[in-house]
Amino acid sequence: MLDSIHPGRQGKLRSNLSGELEYHSFLPSRLQDCLPLALDEGTRRAISDCRGILGEMQGMARFIPNVGMYLTMYVRKEALLSSQIEGTQCTFDDVLDPSLAENASRDLEDVVRYVEATEHAVELLDEIPLCTRMLRQVHRVLLEGVRGSDKHPGELRTSQNWVGATGRTLSQAAYVPPNVDDMNEALSDLEVFLNEETSLDPIVKAALAHYQFETIHPFLDGNGRIGRLLITLSLMNDGILELPVLYPSYELKRRRSTYYEWLMRVREAGDYEGWVGFFCDCLLRSAADARDSMRALAELHASSERLILSSMKRGSANALRLLELLEGNPIVDVNFVASRLGLSASGANSLIGSMTHLGLLVQRDSSRKRYRIFSYEPYLRILRSGDEPL
Repeated sequence: MLDSIHPGRQGKLRSNLSGELEYHSFLPSRLQDCLPLALDEGTRRAISDCRGILGEMQGMARFIPNVGMYLTMYVRKEALLSSQIEGTQCTFDDVLDPSLAENASRDLEDVVRYVEATEHAVELLDEIPLCTRMLRQVHRVLLEGVRGSDKHPGELRTSQNWVGATGRTLSQAAYVPPNVDDMNEALSDLEVFLNEETSLDPIVKAALAHYQFETIHPFLDGNGRIGRLLITLSLMNDGILELPVLYPSYELKRRRSTYYEWLMRVREAGDYEGWVGFFCDCLLRSAADARDSMRALAELHASSERLILSSMKRGSANALRLLELLEGNPIVDVNFVASRLGLSASGANSLIGSMTHLGLLVQRDSSRKRYRIFSYEPYLRILRSGDEPL
């Protein structure tokens, strides 16, 4: 595949070692040297539309009750979708189901760690610049103690890696990222690009930053997930997002093959404009789904609240407390509800029964008489969109 890479604005191949050990790695150009871009009208329109939707979501987030609960769900959804691009097979319900916590699969553990890595990254944005040091800290959280923990979590690679089918060797690789020296230089250039003041639209900047990070491939594992998290962090760093109210992997997952093809096409032919066009279309569709979901969740909250107040005169106070709990934990059991709301087991059981009668809660396995699990189905139906494993 490397013979399809031709030197150009995107970079060139670098010869490494000699004799039988010789191989070629890719030396990417500085992103600053690839500008300006000649974006077509369709791409510019997608950027404008995407900016409009993101602005709308920012406004909605300021006025929606319990928006923090929704943001938690969005972070979990992005963690799931991004992990599914890498082959993870669990679903959104798996991530939320408390009955799976004790016997978590490796796939589920990967998603949980991605959630923790995202939350850590958002916290770090208030403390340090968006830089390699930050990404290393986030990478450590992502991989430590789970699959990939033997790939030096939090450490940049000190050896040559490559991309290709399982069992392929370096000489058979589909893509060979920069050697270690070139990698370090490219990361330094990327840091500057991420933080310098520029007239470049932040959405275009996020597109280019994601491409460049994936091309540099600085870790032995987890590059794809960290690179997709970088999209959100870049948008937040540039003030387009105040909160992670977006799951950019939604459309990238749906178009995974084309997504990978576009990344490779830039390396081969320097078609940054085509990549940015594809990225912006994906981000627009993801943003539209996130906006529509937020709107639907807000409407569901209002309608559920009205239903509770009109149907449960005496128990409405506790039912409203349970509704708030469900928006952060839409799959619950009696003991969890009792503990979190300070109720007796019988009180929690009665409250759950009332919410089930209203159609807000559904017992997940109707054959079980003990250790029953209930889900806030109207809420989950909204959030499940696009969560099917590949």
